[in-house]
Amino acid sequence: MQPIANTQQADAWNGHEGAHWANNPDRYDSLNGGFNDALFEAAAIGERDRVLDIGCGTGQTTRLAARRAALGQAVGIDISVPMVERARAIAAEEGIANAVFEQGDAQVHSFPSGHYHAAVSRGGVMFFADHIAAFTNIGGALRPGGRLTFICPQLPSPEADSARIFAPVNALIRQPSPAQRGMVSLSDPARIHEVLTTAGFTEVTVTSVEGSVDWGRTADEAVDFYFAMGPVRFNLDGVHEEVVGDARERVREALRPYETPDGVRLRGAVWLATATRP
Repeated sequence: MQPIANTQQADAWNGHEGAHWANNPDRYDSLNGGFNDALFEAAAIGERDRVLDIGCGTGQTTRLAARRAALGQAVGIDISVPMVERARAIAAEEGIANAVFEQGDAQVHSFPSGHYHAAVSRGGVMFFADHIAAFTNIGGALRPGGRLTFICPQLPSPEADSARIFAPVNALIRQPSPAQRGMVSLSDPARIHEVLTTAGFTEVTVTSVEGSVDWGRTADEAVDFYFAMGPVRFNLDGVHEEVVGDARERVREALRPYETPDGVRLRGAVWLATATRP
């Protein structure tokens, strides 16, 4: 049995939030997939590489890494049992034999030393309670010269379209949901530099990347999905039904102008970080 250090995150991601992701993998991948090209271009995965995907969720990024490392292997790790089980099922359905998945906490997981050529993460690294310990552990799993590449959210701009659209719900937010805690822990580039260098990485770079965030085919679909997400459900629990209904309608109408033949799309921005194990 592998150890778990982030017990609060384990409880959250093995509860409703993890189950909702596991039951809606395509929807969550649409939210985050607009940054895949930037992530993998920076990762520069070779066809014989062994790749570690940290916080792999339902496995889209692990599968993408496995396709690039066609003669190697991609290993996805996540603390959520339902998400790992769904990741395994999707990889089997798609016949991607060199994508494998492990349930565990990457902060303390016993990775093989110096085994991987590259480590990637589409946001999963931001949830660690002790980032320096986590990245030190991940660095130990990389070969000398191994590459680390990840993305994490930027602090939302109050002028952004998303801030205006979701303002009716943001006004009701009491606190981050259990799984959401830590989401902005790496939203400062200076903090990313500090953590990675302290953890022993070199050649640290942090750049801003913009991408498209796909919320669904229509405003109605986007609203239904948004209000079912864990952080929203958590904060609206106990709020009067009429207040929730009013917020729902205001968000729906704010999303209408963003309906296109390709779906409801907003612009988003993340930090793209790269580093090297010496």
